[in-house]
Amino acid sequence: MKLTIILTSTRPGRVGKTVADWFHNYAKANPSGFEIGFADLEEVNLPLLDEPNHPAMKKYEHEHTKRWSEIIDSSDAFIFVLPEYNYSAPPSFVNAVDYLYKEWNYKPAGFVSYGGVSGGIRSTETAKHLLSTLEMVPIKQQVMIPMVSDHLVDDTFKPTEIHEKSAQTMLEAMARWATALQNMR
Repeated sequence: MKLTIILTSTRPGRVGKTVADWFHNYAKANPSGFEIGFADLEEVNLPLLDEPNHPAMKKYEHEHTKRWSEIIDSSDAFIFVLPEYNYSAPPSFVNAVDYLYKEWNYKPAGFVSYGGVSGGIRSTETAKHLLSTLEMVPIKQQVMIPMVSDHLVDDTFKPTEIHEKSAQTMLEAMARWATALQNMR
C-alpha cells in the first residue's frame, strides 16, 4: 500500500517544508507497511480550480489535473502536513482537494498540523469535515505541533519525543484503516 504525504502550504517562507521533511523522513524510517510517497502542492502548482467538468465525472482537460489525479489515485492513504490560516485550513489544501472526487474515495487521511498555540488543531477540524464529504476517513490520531517556531533550529524542525510517539501511533492507525478500506476501493 502507498501512503502519500502532502505538504499543503505554498506560501513563500513557509515553515511547513521543514515539518514535512521531518515527517517524510520519519515515515520512511518507520513505514508501518507502506510505500511512502510525497507531494508538495507548491510543486504540483494547481491553479484555482479550472476544470469545466465536475470532478466526479473524471473528464479532466488539463495536464496538471491529470498529473494530480494520478498521484492521488495511486495512493491508498494520505497524511496532510497542514498549517492553520485564520482558524482554518489553507486555501491551497481546499483547492487541491476540490480538483478531484473519486480518487479520494474510501481512503484514510491523517494530519501533521502546526501553528501557534493551537498547533493547527482548528485547521485539522475544518479539513476533516471537507474530507468526510469525499467518502474519506479522517482518523483521530495526529501529530500536533504548537508553537512550531520554537522547534526550528537552523531551518530544521527538531521534534520532541511526543511528536515522534504521535507520528508512530498515527502511522500504525493509518495502516489499519488503509487495510480495512481496501475492499471498498
